[in-house]
Amino acid sequence: MPQKQLKKQIKKDDKKDKIAAIIMLSPVVFLLLICSIYPFIWMFRYVCYDYNGFQATFTGTRNFTRMLSDTTFWNSVGHTFEYALYKLIFIIPLALVCAVLLNQKIRGTSVFRAIYFMPTVISSSISGMIFTFIFATQNGILNGILMALGMDAPIQWLTSTDFVMSAVTVLAVWGGFGNYMLYFITGMNVISEDVYEAAKIDGANGIQTFFRITLPMLSPILKVVLMLAITGAFKDYEAIMVLTQGGPGNRSMVMFLYIYNLIFGSGLTNMTQPQIGYGALLSVVAAIIVGIVTIAYQRIAKKLDDVM
Repeated sequence: MPQKQLKKQIKKDDKKDKIAAIIMLSPVVFLLLICSIYPFIWMFRYVCYDYNGFQATFTGTRNFTRMLSDTTFWNSVGHTFEYALYKLIFIIPLALVCAVLLNQKIRGTSVFRAIYFMPTVISSSISGMIFTFIFATQNGILNGILMALGMDAPIQWLTSTDFVMSAVTVLAVWGGFGNYMLYFITGMNVISEDVYEAAKIDGANGIQTFFRITLPMLSPILKVVLMLAITGAFKDYEAIMVLTQGGPGNRSMVMFLYIYNLIFGSGLTNMTQPQIGYGALLSVVAAIIVGIVTIAYQRIAKKLDDVM
């Protein structure tokens, strides 16, 4: 084939490849524009308006001034950080330990994997209802067990400011650790058996093998899991809404639950109609907070990789 014809054929093939790529990507781009970018633009345009879903009134900087003095919102931000910290402290080690145990070549491990993963496929509203019965002060399953073990009085898990965050954290860990456990198991399956055999020959015990081989080689998976856990913890609100509705006294009110209540006009005292404009502003602020936390984590993780 002459060189000119060959170049023309290559150009035709490149053009066909580009057209095929555009056709395949167009549904994804369309859904991204409709489901992500357009809603964000729609929401962002109302940050300076008092909008109830029917009528929008320009208010200038009133929403910003209100935000700065909104103690309920800033307390909800603090509760969100507290909730995320509690969740990460328990869910990551528990998922990692369960992954190590269930990665052993023992009969029946697949059954336990399915059992531990099952809570992740249950709806958040159903999970919240289940734990409402478990943490109920009177006739609750947990208090019934504790009373049978000799406790004098039932604990007010959902109506006491001292215990409600503990109840919320238990629900979060129960509903999420199975998913992270599977991530860790998948990462462990990639590690070559030859590495473990060499460690056994060198006389390493199980604990030494875990800290010197398994954990370092799981670091890429661990970084991803931590990222997912952090962003997920900051966005959680559905199960909390069903379990406590942000109470008592807004003690378990996280920022996205507060924003939900504003936008849909529910769960707040003296709320007569949705406050979509103010909720839109708080949504942008919440997104910025999550973005700052994510960027800070990525930089810290990168510095740790450079050190190691």
